[in-house]
Amino acid sequence: MCHDFMYNCTPESDLGNKSLELELTMPSKTKIRNIAVELKSHAPFTLFGALTGIVFMLLFKNIEHETSERLFYIFHPAHVILSAIVTASMFKLHTRKSNFFVVLIIGYFGSIGIATVSDSLIPYVGEVLLGLHAHAHIGFIEGWYIVNPAAVLGVLIAYFWPKTKFPHSGHVLLSTWASLFHILMAMGSDISILRSVVVFIFLFIAVWLPCCISDIVFPLLFVRGESGIAE
Repeated sequence: MCHDFMYNCTPESDLGNKSLELELTMPSKTKIRNIAVELKSHAPFTLFGALTGIVFMLLFKNIEHETSERLFYIFHPAHVILSAIVTASMFKLHTRKSNFFVVLIIGYFGSIGIATVSDSLIPYVGEVLLGLHAHAHIGFIEGWYIVNPAAVLGVLIAYFWPKTKFPHSGHVLLSTWASLFHILMAMGSDISILRSVVVFIFLFIAVWLPCCISDIVFPLLFVRGESGIAE
């Protein structure tokens, strides 16, 4: 079975196609078990990504709020683009229905929804727990003119060039840094050991679960296992 299928399996690979076909036709319990395996396999690099976030936090501890906000609106849209490409590609490659509007809806909501949870909402919860000046920066609303076009661009790329062979490292790092600068907007320069530990935990959670759900679970929810046709 193709263990890391969301990034390494493409239509050119017969083995990848067979593995994914088996994955889609497996009973629900088996799918859940395999998803758990995927989450476990992606945890080590996500851990590394969270560590880079802590390093960045220490390096940029005196960064101004406006600069943190600008950096957030660089990394967050970049994360949305990559997420939209992978999510829309995963769906398009494993269903016979390739209607553009269906791909657009799945790619858009899969990327915007998950990226918002990962980069904004989970960091916001961490900020509240730390007693910071918390504010949930919802990119597709506050920065709608950047984030929404980014999602559409990702879907367009996936529709005409559906590939899922993207480095997992890039996805993890973009999400980690977007989450970090969201937190830095609220934290300022008051960084303690306790805050660093809490930030590390929330960076890990913010990236690990949402990114894997976005790329593995969400697009496959709309694919019928036995026929490979979308519901």
